[in-house]
Amino acid sequence: MTRSVSSSPCADAAEDRAGTNAPSARQLHRGVYEANKLEKRLRRLVGAAIADFGMIGAGDRVMVCVSGGKDSYGLLDVLLKLREAAPLDFDIVAVNLDQRHPGYPAHVLPEYLGRLGIPYRVEVQDTYSVVKRVIPEGKTMCGLCSRMRRGVLYRVADEIGATRIALGHHRDDILETFFLNLFFGGTLKSMPPKLVSDDGRHVVIRPLAYVKEEDLATYAKMRGFPIIPCNLCGSQENLQRAQAKAMLAEWERRFPGRVESIFRALGNVAPSHLLDRSLFDFVGPEPPGVN
Repeated sequence: MTRSVSSSPCADAAEDRAGTNAPSARQLHRGVYEANKLEKRLRRLVGAAIADFGMIGAGDRVMVCVSGGKDSYGLLDVLLKLREAAPLDFDIVAVNLDQRHPGYPAHVLPEYLGRLGIPYRVEVQDTYSVVKRVIPEGKTMCGLCSRMRRGVLYRVADEIGATRIALGHHRDDILETFFLNLFFGGTLKSMPPKLVSDDGRHVVIRPLAYVKEEDLATYAKMRGFPIIPCNLCGSQENLQRAQAKAMLAEWERRFPGRVESIFRALGNVAPSHLLDRSLFDFVGPEPPGVN
């Protein structure tokens, strides 16, 4: 039996280092397996949300709002994949709102969407200057910015004939909003998975309602999305939403499963065990035998 010998100890060391740094075939196989499993899970969860809340029907024209963040990229990617296998036919149009934030890389999304070969529109609206002029320095800009952005998106939806406006809010966004309303608004409400606008002209859907933010972050890395920073308007670490996010993360660290239980509770409401008289008739007829 002949045994091959390396030409030099240095070559042996180089091969050892290369072997240490390079992923093994088993590791590569495992990576592909995990990636496929994550993609299937996202498709299953998005498909379930669409079915549970009647988000998309045959012939709908879905306007997917793409900001350049991991969530909206993931939403567009999964919806495109679902459309390929869906039993019903619907259209997808990607829309990006360029709000003229300083340093915003305006070329990134058109190049990415162009490579996908799907219809898209980039709407340029300088809401940033308006918000900076109206909101005092150091105060939270998100509320006004969000309202202005919503108005622009509704207008664009009318112009392109969209019957659905898809936003990239995920499960964690829904939970954080619930606690923000609970702690600061005195209401038990959150982001609905499907919402008809006040004027009845637009339907807003959130197909990522069942998806964890952690999974979207992993998926974005796996797919190599060209992420655009989300803090171009300035650092706002003290936002109440950031505090709610930190609270939920700490709960999940200390009490695994608590966050999932809270999310399930949002879909398991007992109006008769709360205090809202508009949802339950506490003063109505008494049961038989009660005076």
